[in-house]
Amino acid sequence: MPSGIRIKRIEERIQLELSELLLREVNDPRVRQVFVTDVKVDRELSYANVYVSAVEGASRAEEALAGLNSASGFLRRALSARVELRSFPRLRFHWDPTPENADHIEKILADLKNKRTE
Repeated sequence: MPSGIRIKRIEERIQLELSELLLREVNDPRVRQVFVTDVKVDRELSYANVYVSAVEGASRAEEALAGLNSASGFLRRALSARVELRSFPRLRFHWDPTPENADHIEKILADLKNKRTE
């Protein structure tokens, strides 16, 4: 079983390489402008939970996840060529609402600041 530091390095490498693949090699319009926010790999290296988001927000969640699940075989194969592991984890895609939540909080804070200065 790999150490926590090694798992973290693997997660970072998968996130970097997957972002590159989505940007340059995947032609599916459903995954355009989708970005990887986080990757979590289990200790057995069986699964990689990939968290994604899009500029447009949650309105594209279903479409983007369908496109990513459709391309998961290609992505796993391409990633296994780029990231050296004995066996490459299966990819599971999840929608990450964090960027939208952060934007919402920023708007609330800006409104509060404007009301305070008035």
